Amino acid sequence: MAGIGFELKKVFKKKGLLATLAAYGYAGIVCTGPMILGIVLLLGIRLLGELSGTGRSDIDLVNAMVTYGLLASLLLTDVFSLVTTRYIADMLYMEKKDRVLPSFWGSVSVQLVIGWALYGTFLCFAGITPGQVFMNIVFFSVMVVVWMEMNYLTAIKDYRGILVTFALAVGLALLVGWLLIRFTKIPAVPCLLGTAIIAYSVMAVLYFRLMLKYFPMGNASSMGFLEWMDKYPALCFVGLFTGIGVFGHLVIMWFSPLQHQVKGLFYEAPAYDIPALIAFLSILITTINFVTSVEVNFYPKYRTYFSLFNKSGSLGDIEQAGEEMKRTLTEELANTFIKQFFVTVLFIVLGTLLLPYLPLGFTEDMLGIFRVLCLGYGFYAMGNCLMLIQLYFSDNKGALISTAVFAAGSVAGTIIAMRFGIRAYGVGFVAGSAGFTLVSLILLYRYLGTLMEHVLVGQPIVAVERRGLLTRIAERREKKYREKFPVWEGEAPDESEFDA
Repeated sequence: MAGIGFELKKVFKKKGLLATLAAYGYAGIVCTGPMILGIVLLLGIRLLGELSGTGRSDIDLVNAMVTYGLLASLLLTDVFSLVTTRYIADMLYMEKKDRVLPSFWGSVSVQLVIGWALYGTFLCFAGITPGQVFMNIVFFSVMVVVWMEMNYLTAIKDYRGILVTFALAVGLALLVGWLLIRFTKIPAVPCLLGTAIIAYSVMAVLYFRLMLKYFPMGNASSMGFLEWMDKYPALCFVGLFTGIGVFGHLVIMWFSPLQHQVKGLFYEAPAYDIPALIAFLSILITTINFVTSVEVNFYPKYRTYFSLFNKSGSLGDIEQAGEEMKRTLTEELANTFIKQFFVTVLFIVLGTLLLPYLPLGFTEDMLGIFRVLCLGYGFYAMGNCLMLIQLYFSDNKGALISTAVFAAGSVAGTIIAMRFGIRAYGVGFVAGSAGFTLVSLILLYRYLGTLMEHVLVGQPIVAVERRGLLTRIAERREKKYREKFPVWEGEAPDESEFDA
């Protein structure tokens, strides 16, 4: 995220309301673009279906398949995203930019193999047609590519290009979907599902085009990132636990008394899903603010503090820089949390007043669930910010504990809350999110209280290299790659050598 911070700081230096709105807009698209696109598509697909006279059952099936594809791809990429992010950061720091893009191909390939095996098996027994199975696999695959591209986009500075890409993806997909339904005899389900595939495919292609402008094609094995999974196994579980905490309560509610069987193994709970979808939007402000405020203002202090260790700064200078860094962090987090509090209150008040008048079928029970989930997502947004700062200071163990509490609390709390009727729905997610925030806050400031000790004596006296199975696989792949594509050193070989 530091790459975003550097560029946004330049944008924020420009005076005027339009420049400020542009900076927030760029950050919002970079951080939340695919998720916003998912929400727009779910609503757009339903609107297209209703305008074309498509049956309610077909619209529900498409929405269920898109939702399942989104959640399955997110949960899978959550396992890899933090590790690959760490790998990218390390490669850029070591000035090995040529290793970044190969890791993208490698991580996507590994995830697609795993995803096709797991999600493909589910789809085969889900009770849908072979054609629908194929389209779902394609949608899932494209989603995996897009989510992974987002990890690499943090280093890209072409924010205007990212914004244009997002707009093109949304507009083109909805236009093509309308044309297919209006002027062809293709059944509604493949038309609507094709709309989602087109949207994310456009985004995937154009995002990759932006990546190619910044990263070279590379000269390294695509499996080098596997070694980082051995080095930082906690990061895999941090991502997984976060995904379970955020989405687990939704899946559980599909099997509550609110459940509705769409078709085969596809279930939904509209009375819970729709309030959750709208309540989720309340955290986007905090997500954007975390990048534009915490990252932009905090990172320079963070960099100054650690540069004093590397540049032989005096003890007094280090302590002073540390206190300034902690003070800036506290101020920025406090500002972020205050903004989230007001946004949550605003969503609850406006939602209560406006949602009953929208064509979403809101009942009093759904409004109650919406208000509870707004509170839950507010806590989640704060806890997630704290957890990301834990990772900033390499407190992987603390982040693992925080997210484990979140996942366990959200899942267990939701299961328990189901026993107390519809008025308790969502309370379990609130409990898990509140625990996430509290534990993250305690562990972060406990860690910061002894930060210098962690920096100076936290490393082992004798370096211990972790060499697990994944590291050995990475080394073998790198060796084979070097045998096939040797690295030329010194004077370049004569081109005639390549004539054969």
